[in-house]
Amino acid sequence: MSSINFFGWEVHYDEDRHLQAEQEAKSGSRYTMYHGTKVQTAQMIIQNGFSQSPDGMLGPGVYVSRDQRKAERYPLNSPLNDKVVLKLSVDLGKVKRIDKDNHPLQKTWHNAGYDTAWVPPKCGMRAVPSGLEEDCVWDPKRIDVVDIALAPNTTILNSLKQLIATNQRSLSNPGNSGTCQYCKWKPGPGHMVQSCWGCPETICTLMTKHNCNQKF
Repeated sequence: MSSINFFGWEVHYDEDRHLQAEQEAKSGSRYTMYHGTKVQTAQMIIQNGFSQSPDGMLGPGVYVSRDQRKAERYPLNSPLNDKVVLKLSVDLGKVKRIDKDNHPLQKTWHNAGYDTAWVPPKCGMRAVPSGLEEDCVWDPKRIDVVDIALAPNTTILNSLKQLIATNQRSLSNPGNSGTCQYCKWKPGPGHMVQSCWGCPETICTLMTKHNCNQKF
């Protein structure tokens, strides 16, 4: 019997969690999004979760975007060495499109039964001079931090990634709520977090991709 050197895997699911910024979001779907913040605030978010902003262009909520370029602009006026972009998994719930200035539901969409307000790119709103896509999610519990998209340096990057891994290990237990850091799905049947059989990395058997770091 011959042996096989195993280097990992890649899976493509027939779904649209990675919807492009210009595509309209579907209510009830979960998508990859981004949030820009300061280093210390990023640590607090990873450990304790998001909190609502008291107000903004779309009223109270957590402001995120499917366009990483949008998140990289924030916080405004902060130096580059204090900017972090969090990669998120967001359960949008019911979505309301806000695409013009003084929209009748611009700040009251949640009262009308919506969970997320969506401003499409290049919609012409004066409040969005960049023209980049933006979302406001009412309930912070709909948002999970799954990775770091951008950090000032590798030291901060690795520190924040380790913080995510530590925080998510408890969530990987099927008895807990939340999404698994590794596969980005809510834990359920068949969900298993373990050390890779070929390298030291922690993996989930439902991950879409794993590049094994073992040198054969």
